[in-house]
Amino acid sequence: MYAYAQKNVSRWLVLCIDIVIVLQLFIFAYLIRFNFSLSFDLVLVFNELPVVALFALLSFLISGSYKGVIRHTGLKDASNVCVGATMLSGFLILVVLINRHFKCYPNFNISISILIIHYLLNIIVLISSRFVFKYFHREISQGKKNPKSLLIYGAGEMGVIAYDTLRKGAREQFKIIGFIDDNPKRSEHMINRMPIYEGKSITDKFIRKHQIEEVVIAIQNISSTRLLGIVVDMQILGLKVKIAPPISKWVGGNLEVGQIKAVRIEDLLDRIPIKLDNFEVEKELGNKVVLITGAAGSIGSEIARQVGTYKCKKLLLVDQSESALYDLEQELKRNMVENYTVFVADVRDKSRMDLLFKEHKPQIVFHAAAYKHVPLMEETPYEAVKVNVMGTKCIVDLSLKYGLEKFVMVSSDKAVNPTNIMGATKRIAEMYITSMNEKTKGKTKFITTRFGNVLGSNGSVIPLFKKQIEKGGPLTLTHKEITRYFMTIPEACQLVIEAASMGNGGEIFIFDMGKSVKIYDLAVRMIKLSGLRYPEDIDIKITGLRPGEKLYEELLNNKETTLPTHHEKIMISKVTPLDVELTIASIEQLCDENSVLESERTVVKMKNIVPEFVSMNSIYSKLDVIKQII
Repeated sequence: MYAYAQKNVSRWLVLCIDIVIVLQLFIFAYLIRFNFSLSFDLVLVFNELPVVALFALLSFLISGSYKGVIRHTGLKDASNVCVGATMLSGFLILVVLINRHFKCYPNFNISISILIIHYLLNIIVLISSRFVFKYFHREISQGKKNPKSLLIYGAGEMGVIAYDTLRKGAREQFKIIGFIDDNPKRSEHMINRMPIYEGKSITDKFIRKHQIEEVVIAIQNISSTRLLGIVVDMQILGLKVKIAPPISKWVGGNLEVGQIKAVRIEDLLDRIPIKLDNFEVEKELGNKVVLITGAAGSIGSEIARQVGTYKCKKLLLVDQSESALYDLEQELKRNMVENYTVFVADVRDKSRMDLLFKEHKPQIVFHAAAYKHVPLMEETPYEAVKVNVMGTKCIVDLSLKYGLEKFVMVSSDKAVNPTNIMGATKRIAEMYITSMNEKTKGKTKFITTRFGNVLGSNGSVIPLFKKQIEKGGPLTLTHKEITRYFMTIPEACQLVIEAASMGNGGEIFIFDMGKSVKIYDLAVRMIKLSGLRYPEDIDIKITGLRPGEKLYEELLNNKETTLPTHHEKIMISKVTPLDVELTIASIEQLCDENSVLESERTVVKMKNIVPEFVSMNSIYSKLDVIKQII
């Protein structure tokens, strides 16, 4: 029976059953009219049945009442049945009245009262039979699949939408017990016959009684503090917590079951996710050959995913990490992205990159290849300069040589008033790009994007904390007061792609990333989000600032100002004018001298190019003292 119920019942079978029901109800209408006595002519009634069957067939075919999937019956299906029943009664009454006038068939003279009774019975029984079948199908399906019992936290409009979505899209997976709401007045009411419970009534006893396993948070514009409070309260009760996304993230304006997912740390940050929507992007990238360096990294791979959704002529993906590049290639294949080619290559290898530019003729470059780990680069200035400066210079020079339209660089907030080698190399790369844009008068439009830390990127703090939590702690933190700006990987890459469409050359685009986040608070939230207690279950260990590490990150240099763009969350940094020829000559000299493995000599040269570069908590701090004495 269950296997049969899994399939849709044939529409023709539904039509036949409806007609049989109509004929039975016709006889029953006579019984009601004659007070359940057989004081009417049965032979006459049976002679009338073929006419009733014929008009029932015609009415149901016209109204399409038999076409709906019975186990998914809704209001629209019920209205179609009403239309069909009304048409049937209308046809019969019309035929009876015409026959009475012309007396064509003396034996066909049905009482109008019987037809009205029949009409009401048809509407009640035909609609009820569908909902009864739907109910039994759901009970059989749920009994077979043992659905999870859950509560919906939020009895407002968002909660009702989440309820409808779960009922329609996952009725066999979930059994909704009711709603939870913080407003005690709402607990006196019901939604779709589902009770609304006050938060304090959800106890261990209540959970055990109803065998509840999950709770879905469905509240619009909920603060991160309130969200964290709900998560912790529900996890203490042993429930899995999921959340419905904000309306801006619904697919095609509709909430889908697959979008209701477990609460993530991104949901607990005190910032509104930023979504860029620029129709100029498709026009900018459409039918273009696009090159992405560092394509296997966190940022580069997401740029590839997003750019791959536009109609590019060709997508060139370059990275020296063969395993990560292979993984990206397989992902693009699964997602049916076309017209891409992967290259295992090093941006520092000018001969190899020259050949790639010559053969494939890219028109737009997204330059994401870089070393980014502060402590590691503090120990190896040679490698930092070689990749972040010389690698960038190589791609910039080739972009000019082959007349590319645009060059978009991924920079960092650590380039602002740098206190470490990594930040200084990114600032030097920015200066080279700006200078070449000025020198060549926009032959190729050079654009820089600058933003803070990216959630979930390789080596970022959140994956580190997750691993430490899995191992039982402690979570390691360099300083209790350290703060950082955060954004999600998709947001960061939207900015980079947006810059490609709006940039005219020479700009440094910065992102309004909201409030900076205190890493200590982030660590505590992650512990609680994991269902653990701080410090009882997992502690936080303060290790001290690492070489070159700042307590607070900046997005703008002290001497810089900003200009608005057409998007309120994107601004243009107005940088201090550079001596173009001197800057280019100094950077070229740095690249030449970097061939000698003398770290202090390299760092001194970097500090000369970037006067605001002051080392912090580093072995190179002594060079700043010497500079001040001189």
